[in-house]
Order: sequence, then structure tokens, then C-alpha cells
Amino acid sequence: MNATPTPGNLLVSPKDHALIMIDFQSQMSFATKSIDAVQLRNNAALVANAAAGFKVPTILTTVAEKSFSGPMFAEITDAFPGQRLLDRTSMNTWEDAAVIEEVNRIGKKRLVFCGLWTSVCIVGPTLSALDQGFEVYVIADACGDVSDEAHERAMDRMVQAGVRPMTSLQYMLELQRDWARTETYDMTTGIAKKFGGAYGLGIIYAKTMFGASEGH
Repeated sequence: MNATPTPGNLLVSPKDHALIMIDFQSQMSFATKSIDAVQLRNNAALVANAAAGFKVPTILTTVAEKSFSGPMFAEITDAFPGQRLLDRTSMNTWEDAAVIEEVNRIGKKRLVFCGLWTSVCIVGPTLSALDQGFEVYVIADACGDVSDEAHERAMDRMVQAGVRPMTSLQYMLELQRDWARTETYDMTTGIAKKFGGAYGLGIIYAKTMFGASEGH
């Protein structure tokens, strides 16, 4: 065995995956109980802003936007100004031809998912993508469901099938990975200060009180 200072292949990087954000819409959020709606919106915003900042190819998809479910959270769409939302009728995003066309156009074998609800909107496409040979990650705290049980059993089912779980802050920091990457340092800490909860407050305090910087 000979260790080297190189990242493992299971870590995500900005250029090795596509992000798929599914059904972050008002109607589904009303019944979401496994996570507070404000926290869910905050985590989804962190993911969206991180993906946009690191230029991760991202698919935004809704279901019955005009007729039933309502608009996607503005915190997400604001991060991708002008991007077309792919509206569907199918509960399983993977069964929508327009979404799959975009997946194929982007051409990444590694996919990261988040959305509402975990047990329906996320289980369907992740298990379908796994079945077709894709490598699949789910941002667990940027998903929610009608109960803790529904969310947890959905996560269990996906993990047992081979999906790799992660969290929203973990996702962004894994994209940054090294504080010496000065070209994205201010962006990353800026997103953390705005959406990173207590971690963001810590950054604000350290920078305000004694000009701290992780890269030095």
C-alpha cells in the first residue's frame, strides 16, 4: 500500500456529474413533515447556488406546474435565471422523454438528485437510473416527505439499492474541497454565510471579528 495525496473516485467534483432538482413546488411542500419547510427551502437554495456557482449542469423539473402543483421555489430558479423548467405529468421523472433527452445531452454517468417527495419523486428516478447503469447520489436533507417514516424508508430503500446519500452542505464543500482554490473561495463562503445556518454564522463572526480565512 502506498498512499497518495489525491481524492477518492467516490467524491463528487464540479465536472463529473449532473444535478437533477425535482418538484420543489408549493403543493408538495404543504404536506411535507419530515423536514421544516423553511429548512428545506434553505437547503435547496444552498444546493442550487452551489451548483450554479460551480457550473454543474443542472436539470430543473416540475410536475403539473400550471394546473396543480404550483411554481418551483424561487430560491432555486433565481440561481438559474432564464433556464427552462421541464414540466411533466409522470410521477417518475425518469419516464419523461424530455428529461431523459436532457440527461443524454449532458452526458454524465454520475447523477445527483434532490426534490419532493423522497418516496415518490426521488425513489422513482434514482432506482430507474441505477437500473440503467448510472452512478447515483441523493442529497438527503434537500428532500422531504409526508412523514419521517416515509422519508427514512425511502432513503433506506435507495441506499440498499446502491444510492449514495449526502447532505446539502456536504455537497457544496465537496465541490470546493480545498480552501486554497481561491477562484471559488469567496463564492463558497458567501453561499455558506447566506444559506449555511450556524456554520454560516461562524464564518460571518470569524471574518468580521478577526479577518479569518480558511485558505491561509
